[in-house]
Amino acid sequence: MSSNSKILSARGLENAILLSVLLFLFNLIFPQHDVVVLMIINEILVFGSLYFLYNYLHRSLAYKTDSPLSLVLNAGILGALLFFILSIANSVLQTGKDGKISFSFFNSLLFIILIFLFIAAIVYIFASFRELFFLRQKKDPSTYFSTMLSFFTLSFFSNILIHFDSSLDYPRDAFFYVTIILIIINSIRVAWIAFLTKKQKYYLLGLAVVLSIVFGFGFALIIDSKIGQMVLSFSPGLRTIFSLVMIYGMIYFIVIFFTTLFHLPTAEAFDRKAQEVTSMMDVTKLMTQVFDFKDLADTITSMTTKVCNSDSAWLITKNANGIQLNSVHNIGYVDANEVSDKVLGSGDPSFDQIEIIDYEALFADRKYKEHHYHMIAVAPLEVHGKINGYLFAARNKEKPFDVDDRRSVQTFANYAAVALENAMLIQESIEKERLEKELDVARDIQRKILPVNVPSSKELSISALFVPAFEVGGDYYDFFELDSENVAFVVADVSGKGISAAFIMAEVKGIFESLSTIFSNPKELLIKVNEILKGNLDRKNFVTAIYGVLNRKTGVLNISRAGHTPILKCSEGSVERLQPSGIGLGLDFSNSFSNSLKQLEIQLQNNDIIACYSDGITEAKNSQGDDFGFDRLEQLICKNSFKNLDDISNVIMKELSLFSQDNSQHDDITLVLFKWIKQ
Repeated sequence: MSSNSKILSARGLENAILLSVLLFLFNLIFPQHDVVVLMIINEILVFGSLYFLYNYLHRSLAYKTDSPLSLVLNAGILGALLFFILSIANSVLQTGKDGKISFSFFNSLLFIILIFLFIAAIVYIFASFRELFFLRQKKDPSTYFSTMLSFFTLSFFSNILIHFDSSLDYPRDAFFYVTIILIIINSIRVAWIAFLTKKQKYYLLGLAVVLSIVFGFGFALIIDSKIGQMVLSFSPGLRTIFSLVMIYGMIYFIVIFFTTLFHLPTAEAFDRKAQEVTSMMDVTKLMTQVFDFKDLADTITSMTTKVCNSDSAWLITKNANGIQLNSVHNIGYVDANEVSDKVLGSGDPSFDQIEIIDYEALFADRKYKEHHYHMIAVAPLEVHGKINGYLFAARNKEKPFDVDDRRSVQTFANYAAVALENAMLIQESIEKERLEKELDVARDIQRKILPVNVPSSKELSISALFVPAFEVGGDYYDFFELDSENVAFVVADVSGKGISAAFIMAEVKGIFESLSTIFSNPKELLIKVNEILKGNLDRKNFVTAIYGVLNRKTGVLNISRAGHTPILKCSEGSVERLQPSGIGLGLDFSNSFSNSLKQLEIQLQNNDIIACYSDGITEAKNSQGDDFGFDRLEQLICKNSFKNLDDISNVIMKELSLFSQDNSQHDDITLVLFKWIKQ
């Protein structure tokens, strides 16, 4: 209820209470209304109490119409209560010797209390009828109800005319009968009955019979009884309203009885449609709440038996290995598999919409059947034009799947297909998130494996960078301080990418780090590394590497290459490719590896630059598919040789990024630069 409606409702209740208090005091002071003025004042107070209480109640009930049966039951209980009070009051109220009701203080007080009970009850009943009248109406019928309300008002005040002239009873009778006609017209509007379930309609049918009788007897008592005479003497208009409400209730429940009776044949169909809509809503809710694929599949099969009025249901999805039975309901896995294989066959079935299978014909060659069905409906689970599985619904009874049944199965299958697709996407997303977390851990490990700082001295300047193609990579470089003069280095590239390459790279790091303290000769060290890797590398994996030892004092570089990219030497404005022979680590574990491996000794001159790099630089491609190549790399080093090494690395990476900006990086990038400065 909005704040404005609450304010209006509260004001209506305050006005009703105020007028009721005035009415109570007025009738205690003037128990009889023989004078016309007193009668008019009393009628105005009664009508005001009725009006404001009605305004309050109908605003309150307007937000409680989700269950029409509760409104009917409440109105019926009040009607029965009124009938009970009328019956008891007839025997309790005292009469004089002439048979007329005595207006003693006791009678007056008791009667005023009863009057207020009557006012509250008939207003609540009338407000309930109003809410039922408007409930589930597609068009606005307020004109009809407002007209009836106007004639209720006219019927109430027309009684005043009789006090001026007893012959003026025809306006009252005319208004009274017109009001009854309008009551009949308005009672026909019971659209809400169509939305009740079959069980609720049977309950309403019995309730309507009882309440039409109760309201009929209530009308009879108010017309011809002692309490009726007292109500008439208290307020002729109130007795008229009381009579009309009792007539309204009697007519309304008679109409409800016959309307409900006519709706019973379609009640089962409506219940089924309501179940379908509810199930569709449940599946829609499951699409956002249930993340587990198996739980969702089990829910769908159990819902299918309810929605599609079937005895068993099962769900099959397609994957890379064929079809998979995910969930069954009221059927065993073996039987469901057997029926599915018969229906779908060995290959991919041709139907892309619901099919009805005759079970008898399907198993005509079989004398004994564990599960006996009459018909089986098979609906494809289709999302974005792709069939991801099939939903089966089977019936034991000899009742075919009609058009509505087929539409229900297919519609439910469509919803189920989207829900299952969402569940799979969510699972994939969760798995992806898990892998990303694992990759974060692997990235941290790799970051710790690579050296944080590079060796530095006044004779030797070093710059190194590593850019993985993915979260982690297989490229590796490291430096080893052998003694005060000699520093060793390794640049390696593990075949492949991602986590597997990173794990091999971690293993290679440990091997190089251990052997660097034992072997000072690059060739001997690489031969030993190859022997150790024999039992640790798969045939599909190998490692290319460059291992060198540089003497800072003399500028002598001893270097060996195991299948890695050529070494570049920049000296006095020219670049030379150094490519000592050697095959990759792990490609051959015989003497062929050691025989192919050569060691090269180089005497560096002042400001000579040595570049070791991975093929992620030279094989980077542009939009036309051209490689970055050796020539571009050599020219960049030669052209910028006068700069410090970090600036040269930045220039190379900038040019590489511009060159391959239309293509994503497909391989790890490693670049290690050395510059020897003669002292």
